[in-house]
Order: sequence, then C-alpha cells, then structure tokens
Amino acid sequence: MAPHDDWRERQKSTTVTADGHDLEVAYYDEGGGSDPPLLFVHGIPTWSFLWRDVAPAFANGRRVIAPDLAGYGESSMYDGFDRSIRAQEAVLEALLDELGIDACAFVGHDIGGGIGARLAVNAPERIASLVLSNATVYDSWPIEFVLDLGLPSTIRTMSVEDCQETLSVAYRDTLRGEPNEAFVEGMCSQWDSEEAVVSLGRNAIATNTNHTTEIAYGEIEAETLLLWGTEDDEQPIEDAERLVDDLPDATLVPVEDAGHWVPEDRLGAYREGLETFLEG
Repeated sequence: MAPHDDWRERQKSTTVTADGHDLEVAYYDEGGGSDPPLLFVHGIPTWSFLWRDVAPAFANGRRVIAPDLAGYGESSMYDGFDRSIRAQEAVLEALLDELGIDACAFVGHDIGGGIGARLAVNAPERIASLVLSNATVYDSWPIEFVLDLGLPSTIRTMSVEDCQETLSVAYRDTLRGEPNEAFVEGMCSQWDSEEAVVSLGRNAIATNTNHTTEIAYGEIEAETLLLWGTEDDEQPIEDAERLVDDLPDATLVPVEDAGHWVPEDRLGAYREGLETFLEG
C-alpha cells in the first residue's frame, strides 16, 4: 500500500456548514489528553499528508488533528464555494465546533499559517499557541506559479495528465536534496480527476493577498513559534524576522538547509523544534 493510501485509511470525515455551504471535511484524529489539541493545517497545493511523519509523533498524550482544507485531499472538491483563507478560517472554526474543541495549539504551513494568524486575531480564545512555518503572511503571496493554475484558460485546457506532470516537476524542483518520491506521489495523488483539477484551479485563484495584509499582527497574543526554513525564495526568512518584530510574543527558530517544504526537507529538526516549543 502506498503511503498516501495508508494515510487516507487513517482519516475520518464529517460535514460542516460554513459560509452557507455544506462541506465534507476529511481529517486525521488520534491521541488524547488534557493538553489543548494540536491542529496541523497544510497549504496549497498540499493536503494533510504533509504531516504524515509529524502529527502521529505527538499523538501520545495529546489529541492531534490534521484536516484537509476544503477543496483539497479527501475534503469536498465540488465547484461552487469559496476557498480563500478567509473562507477556510470559517471552515476550521466550524470543524473545531463539530469536534467539541474550544482551543487548540495551531501549527500552520503556507496558507495554513495565514489561516492561523487570522484566527489568532479574530478568535484569540481558540488559539492556545501558534506555530507558523514558511507561512503566507503580509504581501508575500500569491506566487506566479499558483496564480497561473487558477487562470480560466488553464482550468479549461489542463488535463489530469498535464496537472500531474506540472505539479510533479514543481515539487521536485523545490524540495531540498534528493526528492522523496513518496512525498511527490502522495501530493500529486489528490489531483487525479477532472473535478480535482478544477478544484486546484479554484483553490489557486482564491489566493487573495488582502486576506493577510489586513491582519493586525500586533494583536496576536498567543505565544508564537516561527519554525521557518531558511532557503525559501517565496516565503523568505525575512518574513519571519519581520513577524518577530511585529508579534508581542514570538520566537524565531530558523531551520537551516530547508526550503518551503520545511517539514519534508528537515523532518528531524522540525519535530525537535516543535516538541521543544510545546513542552516549554
């Protein structure tokens, strides 16, 4: 069994209503304990499989949840709902309500980090602590590659095979060192149908810079760890350095020789940095 199929077998699903839409949300959910649950949130164009080697390591003594955002992975992909981070923020709040979770320790990568920053300002009681990893913040996004995926002309003409090839090359080109084929194959596996290709395009065009430039970063009260790959050209370490200045309680832990896919590039260093923060 491929690693991504094994991950799917470990997922649960529920239906939430957000922004007037009924959406099926798939999620990994294991562990338990008295500490606030640990919520791992991926970005674009990944899914919860990003956390396959991170989340389970923390499920001993703490509840760990890793959802697929709406429009990604095994969650709803039908056409006709908003996939912006403002909309995803509402989906995650609805999921937390559905799962009976008042507050969580939030770990976000890429747009998952942007969602976490928004929640930390708009619903501070829900964020016990915050971890941002190569997150979309300020005006660092969207990138041209992602925007191109959302153009109507791209959506109408891109075949499933073209999509698979485009993403496979993009993942391999941006991973540090020898690409992990399980990662590449698993990430591409979610975009394996015509519906999924359209969903990817809708996700891409929903990358709205305004949704992170409008965040009042100085109002984030949660203790925050910036666990950040230093070799990312798109969400660079300078963004993390700016966050350290703007957030009242933030610590930067640079992850050397890691690019945008920091949990994949430096798994051991990533887990160690996260564990140290959570235990502290």
